[in-house]
Amino acid sequence: MIIVMTDPTTEQIDRVLGKIRQHDLDVHCLKSYGKTIITAIGDSAGYNAEFYERMPGVEKVVSILTPFKLVSREFRQENTVVKAGSAVFGDNAISIIAGPCAVEGYEQLLETAIAVKKAGACMLRGGAYKPRTSPYSFQGLEQEGLTILKAVSEEVGIPVISEVTDPRTVEIMSQHVDMLQIGTRNMQNFVLLKEVARSGRPVLLKRGASATMEEWLMAAEYIMAGGNENIVLCERGIRTFETYTRNTLDLNAVPLIKQLSHLPIIVDPSHGTGNWRLVNPMSKASLGAGADGLIIEVHPCPEEAVSDGKQSLTPCNFEQLIKELQLMANAMGRVI
Repeated sequence: MIIVMTDPTTEQIDRVLGKIRQHDLDVHCLKSYGKTIITAIGDSAGYNAEFYERMPGVEKVVSILTPFKLVSREFRQENTVVKAGSAVFGDNAISIIAGPCAVEGYEQLLETAIAVKKAGACMLRGGAYKPRTSPYSFQGLEQEGLTILKAVSEEVGIPVISEVTDPRTVEIMSQHVDMLQIGTRNMQNFVLLKEVARSGRPVLLKRGASATMEEWLMAAEYIMAGGNENIVLCERGIRTFETYTRNTLDLNAVPLIKQLSHLPIIVDPSHGTGNWRLVNPMSKASLGAGADGLIIEVHPCPEEAVSDGKQSLTPCNFEQLIKELQLMANAMGRVI
């Protein structure tokens, strides 16, 4: 059960909370868009939801059966629109994030940023902290990388996103980037999810490599329950038995998530396939499935990239892809 209160007094909130606790329900209270939202979870047999609707300050009571409450379509019928700097996710526009897997230096990132913005990208990506499978692989430039990201963002005039891997770096990263990315390895790092919720920064939440839809949405619930509604979901492929591609891009997720949740969803065809030749067709397939955007790896010299060169497009590849996607978007009544 979710109780929505509009401009309630402290006394009104305490009265509702007290009544919920009388029914031995697990209760959580948060502020959102000028409203107070109270979630009550537990056995519903002992209470009458209609009773709460008559209490002072209560706007409405919503009974939700799914384990994810706040991110569910039952809770909010209209689509959530998330803004990160000048980038917008969830409206009629198809938003494109592009850039290298890792920040390798100022000139590399600047060249990429100029190219992807000119082609039509609304946000620049670049990893400063890199969680790698091998401890001997390139781990990122860390704080130096953040400094480069911010400098390039200001020079080119494009918002930036980077992956946060440690709760201890959330504050410093929030000072340098417009959006925090939670990678697949950290989707269920609940301490990190709570910390990014407290930061208030927009969050891109990637699906775990073996995560179900419910587990993914429950991870988003952690962030939203922490008071941060600025969440964009990202399908990036799941682990299956297939070995010809890096992952299996699960495009079922796009229309299904739109049924289950009000949050915007984008697709990562770069990690979803691991092959630059497949990025173009799978980007088009993602748009056809209804994705609100894409995140694509672009590098000026993929053969020299310190990570993920095999799945990175060149600026020329990316420019041609955007031209083709624009035609597709126009046919769908959308824009890039």
